[in-house]
Amino acid sequence: MPERITHMTRLTQSPKDWVRLRTLIILRWTAIVGQLAAIFVAWGWFDIALDLPLSLATVGAAVAANLVAIFLFPESRRLSQTEVMATLLFDTAQLAVLLALTGGLNNPFALLILVPVTIAATTLERAPTILLGLATIAMVSLVALFNLPLVTRAGAVIAMPQVIEFGYWVAIVIGVAFLGVYAYRITSEVQSMSDALLATQLALAREQKLTDLGGVVAAAAHELGTPLATIKLVASELADELEDREMLREDAQLICEQADRCRDILRSMGRAGKDDLHLRTAPLLAVLREAAEPHLERGKAIYFDAVPGPGGADRQPVIHRSPELIHALRNLVQNAVDFAQSTVWVDAEWTDRSLLVRVSDDGPGYPHGLLGRIGDPFLSSRGTEHDLRPGYEGMGLGLFIAKTLLERTGAEIRFQNGAEPFARTEGQPARSGAVVELRWPLARLAAPTGGALGENVPFTA
Repeated sequence: MPERITHMTRLTQSPKDWVRLRTLIILRWTAIVGQLAAIFVAWGWFDIALDLPLSLATVGAAVAANLVAIFLFPESRRLSQTEVMATLLFDTAQLAVLLALTGGLNNPFALLILVPVTIAATTLERAPTILLGLATIAMVSLVALFNLPLVTRAGAVIAMPQVIEFGYWVAIVIGVAFLGVYAYRITSEVQSMSDALLATQLALAREQKLTDLGGVVAAAAHELGTPLATIKLVASELADELEDREMLREDAQLICEQADRCRDILRSMGRAGKDDLHLRTAPLLAVLREAAEPHLERGKAIYFDAVPGPGGADRQPVIHRSPELIHALRNLVQNAVDFAQSTVWVDAEWTDRSLLVRVSDDGPGYPHGLLGRIGDPFLSSRGTEHDLRPGYEGMGLGLFIAKTLLERTGAEIRFQNGAEPFARTEGQPARSGAVVELRWPLARLAAPTGGALGENVPFTA
């Protein structure tokens, strides 16, 4: 899964398909109460001569729609994109008709027509959101042209100057566009981040399971070693004693062979014993080699180098072999191998305070336009700039996972290019491609030195 710009579909169903009918029903009841309150206050308190029957009939249409939805569908019903759009379109039309009966844009509540399109931007895909926005603008324009004026019972007309009314219309149109785009982008980014974090959790859980499985297999190999040796010893003695009985002797030899086979299988699946405390830590270079191991035979040369920096001890530090660290480093090495021309370098340097790891390659490097955004999930494809693999397309989820896991270990991460992309190849350094530089405080990764490790602890299922 890890790759420089990873192609990956969403891991979960989009929340745009999670809208419950009950939610929209509750919102509509709230709107109905507000509309009735506004009508009766305007009619009774401010003495405005409203067309009360038509106004109440318009509100009654919303009440009827709610009652139909309540009786025909269960409260837990999840609405499709089309159903949500139809519901919001009905609410917009109902509010537009009510505004037309109560002064049009002279009604201060005309601003509420922005609500359905804002809800659509957070719950619908792009096409239905645009459709509802255009419908809202059309309805607002019709309401501005065709409406019943607000008139008091004394005959006074309540109206804004035309220039102010036109400005109000422009403000609503801009509000529909701005709020729709703003809400849609924010919701999309939040969902992208949510999906990416879920992918990170799944990747870490997978790496943890693999680590635990390796320990279980190692424990099984250790525990089964003695009984398998006993079985082989007894079977060998039986084979020697059954030299005059060929069929039984062959059976005893078969038992020996199968015992050897079990031993070889267990040996290939895991090395060492139980949850050995020694296996929880390893020298820095050993951890780097372990992370890169799946990519050593992919046709690219991978060179490792670990040297002390100024003030660093001659002996390389022993660090914790955490699943987060192994998975993230493996991700970065795979990215480098994927895009390298021929060579990948994994360099490490340590001082008495910090630890630096650098993964670089001789490939084309990161696209200049995306360099500042690397590590964000769901970037656009980079294939148009560096089409190293036909059909290669991705969204940056792999690097996001690696970046998130590394930050959990305390790393500071920097992405850069060894040379400017698309520059002339003459005179470029060997490490001319992408460079990922990781820096930790040494205390965050270094394992404690000295003292007893304690007893090995068996795995429990």
